[in-house]
Amino acid sequence: MTEKEKMLAGEIYSAVDEELRHELNATKDLLREYNNLRPSDLDARRAMLMELLGEVGDDAVFINQPFFCDYGKHIRVGRRFFANFNLTILDEAYVTIGDDCFIGPNVGIYTACHSTDPVERNTRQEWARPVTIGNNVWIGGSVTILPGVTIGDNVTIGAGSVVTHDIPSGTVAVGNPCRVIRRLK
Repeated sequence: MTEKEKMLAGEIYSAVDEELRHELNATKDLLREYNNLRPSDLDARRAMLMELLGEVGDDAVFINQPFFCDYGKHIRVGRRFFANFNLTILDEAYVTIGDDCFIGPNVGIYTACHSTDPVERNTRQEWARPVTIGNNVWIGGSVTILPGVTIGDNVTIGAGSVVTHDIPSGTVAVGNPCRVIRRLK
């Protein structure tokens, strides 16, 4: 099994693997191009997102520049997706985002996990857990979503929240750690 296969399977893998480093750098080159496109050049921006991302629901997908990710191909977004400035997605595992989702500025979605033991961490061995975000979700500005989290459908995550565990459908959740404060009808 390659290090990439281990990474996508949620197993421990070497983060300094040559194949993975090559893919990371190729994605960074594409992101540099994307982030330097004229904001008014919507056709080029859409085409570049189609090349960067693993799956795109339709051409109404819009990500304000700058946008940052690790691999890009592990990101799947649904129809009518909108993300504001400074979206960062560390997609060592799959990140799946449903239809009609809105993401505020300065949001981070992370799948990479590292040991809390410094000796283990310094071996550059890590693992990843997927993040899933349902349909009709609004994620406020400066939210952090941690590895392995699933956010259900019809959810609002308040600005500045740190989402450390799953959030059920039909709720409003806020805080650090993020917790449900209201259920929607």
